[in-house]
Amino acid sequence: MILAVLDDLMFSSKIKTTASQLGATVTFARSADAALNEMRKSPPSLVILDLNNPRTTPLAIVASMKADPALASVPTLGYVSHVDTATINAAREAGVGEILARSAFTVQLAEILGRA
Repeated sequence: MILAVLDDLMFSSKIKTTASQLGATVTFARSADAALNEMRKSPPSLVILDLNNPRTTPLAIVASMKADPALASVPTLGYVSHVDTATINAAREAGVGEILARSAFTVQLAEILGRA
């Protein structure tokens, strides 16, 4: 199971459509609490984060994951506006495993979901 933490309708739709085509299972969470609850029920194979969404507090989610031994090794991938260097740097420091520009995430989505 892949966990996507976002509340953007466009990206949710892209992820759902691609996952359906690949037969991949994706669960969506729209808040940090919902995301962490899902992860604690069953650790996902990948957590996808919208790094530009302050409502889901993506870097706080990563910090909570790193502090929890059961979740610390779960792979994370964040997508972000390519011009938002402050968020990119903060995500690297927080330990987000892979950081992609929003456009690159869209182009590589099938590969990302297929390998998770």
